[in-house]
Amino acid sequence: MKPLVLASTSIYRKELLQKLKINFICSAPNIDETPQDKEPPKQLALRLAKEKALAIQSQHPQQIIIASDQVASFSGHIIGKPGNHSQTVQQLKQQSGQAVQFFTSVCVLNSATNQSYTDIDICTVYFKQLSEQQILNYVNLEKPYDCAGGFKSEGLGIALFDKIEGDDPNALIGLPLIKLISLLQKFDIEIL
Repeated sequence: MKPLVLASTSIYRKELLQKLKINFICSAPNIDETPQDKEPPKQLALRLAKEKALAIQSQHPQQIIIASDQVASFSGHIIGKPGNHSQTVQQLKQQSGQAVQFFTSVCVLNSATNQSYTDIDICTVYFKQLSEQQILNYVNLEKPYDCAGGFKSEGLGIALFDKIEGDDPNALIGLPLIKLISLLQKFDIEIL
């Protein structure tokens, strides 16, 4: 069987998929991730996962493609990756004592038949009331500039939260493995 294809260059998604002990390769989808006008976060995440899978379909015409996307929403607005130190600090200050929702989609596409399935995991992160010093300490230690919401829940970022509500802790990192396993079964791919 040919290896599966992960439509991503994210190190976080690659590490998550490696947990399943399956043979896969990575391929960069290179799509425009700009939200459409008034597009809700859930629909954006689902659309982008499907577009990522379709973007690499012609390069992998006989394989199963896995694609995922994550959209964070705070106070009704989509928030992205902060990108640098000052924006990360600002983002965490705004989120202090607040809840942020993460919509993490997954799409599995059989490139030979065009059959695809999508699903989504919704996770809510409740931040502690954080002092400016706590935020600075965290950002200086972990430098989570490339992470939506400005934290890494799999690392020291867990210290920023009161609680997390969701079905799959992997989804918060970037790939909902529980949902993925169910979608792979639809293509007769069993993990165990």
